[in-house]
Amino acid sequence: MRDARVILDRLIAERGENYADLSRLIGRNPAYIQQFIKRGTPRKLDEDDRRILARYFGVPEQVLGGAAAAQAPALPSGIRARGFPAVVAVPRLSLGASAGGGTLDEDERAAGVMAFDARWLRHLGVRPQRIAIIRVDGESMAPTLSDGDDIMVDHEDGADRLRDGVYVLRLDGVLMVKRVAMGPLRGRFSVVSDNSHYPDWIDIDPALVDIVGRVVWTGRRLG
Repeated sequence: MRDARVILDRLIAERGENYADLSRLIGRNPAYIQQFIKRGTPRKLDEDDRRILARYFGVPEQVLGGAAAAQAPALPSGIRARGFPAVVAVPRLSLGASAGGGTLDEDERAAGVMAFDARWLRHLGVRPQRIAIIRVDGESMAPTLSDGDDIMVDHEDGADRLRDGVYVLRLDGVLMVKRVAMGPLRGRFSVVSDNSHYPDWIDIDPALVDIVGRVVWTGRRLG
C-alpha cells in the first residue's frame, strides 16, 4: 500500500494538482488525501474513491491499491497508462438554479455524478475539482437555457473575474441562473433574463449578489 501512496503522490506532482482539490473531487474533507499519503490514514483508499482517482489520472486502479496490486508493474516515469482514458466524475447537485422566480438553495448534496473526459475539461478551461452540474428550473433564460437543462458551473470563475455572461448567483438568498451585463457605472452590473417576459434587475448593488460561478456548458434532452 506504500507503493500506491508513492504513485499517487507522484501523479499529483506531475499533473500539478494539490491534495485539497483532489480530496474535494472525491467528496472528502480537504486534508483527506494528504493524510492518506503522508500519515497512512486511511490504510487504503475506498473503492469508489480509488476508481474516481484512477479515471481522473488515467491509470489502472491496481496501481492505486486495487485488486491484484501486487502484480501491477512499477511505473517509474510516464505513469499515465495507455488504454485508460482519464474520465472525471463531476458531481450533479440535487438543487435547481431557477431561471424563473427563483428557488431557495436548501440542498447542495450530490444527487449523482456525470462523467467527462479530462482532456475536454482542460480544453474548456476548467478544473474538475471546481465544477458542478446543476439543473435549470423555469423558462426565464429561454431560448438560451430551457427548463430541465443541465448546466456546468465553474465555481472558480466568480465575482473577482466578473464579466458579461451567464452565471449562477444568489440574490436575497434565492439561487438563480441569469445573464450578467456589466453596466456603464463602475462596479455596477445588471442581472438580466433572456426571456423578455421575465424581470431584470438593472444597475444592481454588487453587495446584494453572491456570485456562485459562471455557466460554461449546457446539455439538454431532445424530444
